[in-house]
Amino acid sequence: MVEEAVKTYRVAYERDESGWWVASVRGVRGCHTQGRTVDEARRRIVEAMELFVADARTAKIVDDVKLPTRAAQAVRAYATLRRKAAQEDRRAAIAARRAVRMLRGGQLKMSARDAARLLGLSHQRVHQLTQAEAEGR
Repeated sequence: MVEEAVKTYRVAYERDESGWWVASVRGVRGCHTQGRTVDEARRRIVEAMELFVADARTAKIVDDVKLPTRAAQAVRAYATLRRKAAQEDRRAAIAARRAVRMLRGGQLKMSARDAARLLGLSHQRVHQLTQAEAEGR
């Protein structure tokens, strides 16, 4: 079986004076459209691409939404904080498993309800973590 490479097209979206989003495909001269929303412009640009390129329906589209500087900065700041929060969530999950292991095992042998109260978790979550530990996950 031969896999065919999926072509990638970059699409720029810019707001015009009347508030519409104008979408244009980079590298495909004359291929542009507009929509009231970015989503609508994206749907329409695929339709427009069908007039210019054979692989429009299967192509990968990379969206490049042009925003005012302050809005772009706000989006980047959010994305950065979201990545950091995800990393902290992973670290917290590891710490929760370790704490449950310490509280439920060894000399303490605490009940799931007592461990949950100390950790600020539901007793069901403590049971899940205990079970995962027992299964080696």
